[in-house]
Amino acid sequence: MRIVKLTAKSEAELLRLRQSHDREAYRVAARIIADVQRRGDRALFEWAAKLDGAENGGADLWIGGKEMAAAKGRVDRRFLRAVEHAANNVRRVAERQLPREWSLRVEDGVTIRQLVRPLDSIGCYIPGGRFALLSTMVMTVVPAQVAKVPRIVAACPRPNDALLATADLLGVREFARVGGAQAIAAMAYGTRRFAAVEKICGPGNRFVTAAKQIVSADCAIDMPAGPTEAVVLANGGNPAWVAADLLAQGEHAPDAGSYLVTSSGAFARRVQREVLAQLKNLPANNPAQVSIRKTGAILLARSLEQACEFVNRFAPEHLSLPSKGAKLLGRIRASGTVFLGPLSAQPVGDYASGSNHVLPTGGWARRRGGLAAADFVKCISVQEIATAGFRSLAGDVELLANAEGLAAHARAVEVRR
Repeated sequence: MRIVKLTAKSEAELLRLRQSHDREAYRVAARIIADVQRRGDRALFEWAAKLDGAENGGADLWIGGKEMAAAKGRVDRRFLRAVEHAANNVRRVAERQLPREWSLRVEDGVTIRQLVRPLDSIGCYIPGGRFALLSTMVMTVVPAQVAKVPRIVAACPRPNDALLATADLLGVREFARVGGAQAIAAMAYGTRRFAAVEKICGPGNRFVTAAKQIVSADCAIDMPAGPTEAVVLANGGNPAWVAADLLAQGEHAPDAGSYLVTSSGAFARRVQREVLAQLKNLPANNPAQVSIRKTGAILLARSLEQACEFVNRFAPEHLSLPSKGAKLLGRIRASGTVFLGPLSAQPVGDYASGSNHVLPTGGWARRRGGLAAADFVKCISVQEIATAGFRSLAGDVELLANAEGLAAHARAVEVRR
């Protein structure tokens, strides 16, 4: 893991590399999406065979309840209890996040209400490259259930027993064995065997993320959520713990980004040594072996103030503040999630703290936060104007409408006088 001085030039290069990955991914994803739109199931199954290793020409596209129940019977009971523990925490947080209905008397005779209604259907994308992320099943399905979404569809290219058991435990009834941009296309546009959904959520690799952004003109999405990014901002702390967090996020994929931002050269060198030492204990095929050396970096800032400003511009998916966290937190304006304090290990948030791990990447944390129950509902405003309210507002509405040159608007009020 190289140490790089944080300058305007090195920052620009870091951001350029992030954007260049997106351009290539867009080209590939656009081709797949267009093919699925044009040829439907046939294209979906061909891409699934080519990229996911799917067999049987799509005969096993939908995973049945018996298969999920059988997988649940094969896994360890302690695993199921761990899933329940994590799901309960995610559910508690989601219940707090859910928007509430309300009614407000704005003035005499004018009442505005808010209705909260669930979306009709949701597509949950579950990454399944080297690892089928059962935690993502929890993070996407549970908030949708809290929001009372009636149709929840999950998709993963290579579900294992742990993921199938998690789906069964959560009560998932529609689970497709497909992944990548082809799964996103099927969710967005539908095929004969795959009914489209209203919104797609969940993280994925750069091709999945690009695909979600491409279809967003026709199907709602939560956010760009992948490849993963982790930043640790610190001048001190336990270097072994910092290194472990960087490696943990680095093992998601070879293009994952793990960064320490510090103004302490001595701490930078200690963490660098620890990262290299811990890498030796990971399997040779672990993606962190590539991501830490190729993408990861220790960014040495001139000052803590410069380090904080870089973090706000970079807007990482994950941000750890292991030391002096309370002081630094006040300077942070953009991050998908923040892990405050030395014991707030990033994997705790990935699995079980209750905070959602579907988070904005690629700088999108400057614009929005992580997935929440609010992403699965729509808030509908209701306006009720009584006699006193109409009398109070009518004259002003006519004046404003005429000022805009909208005579019919003014007339619609005038005829009621």
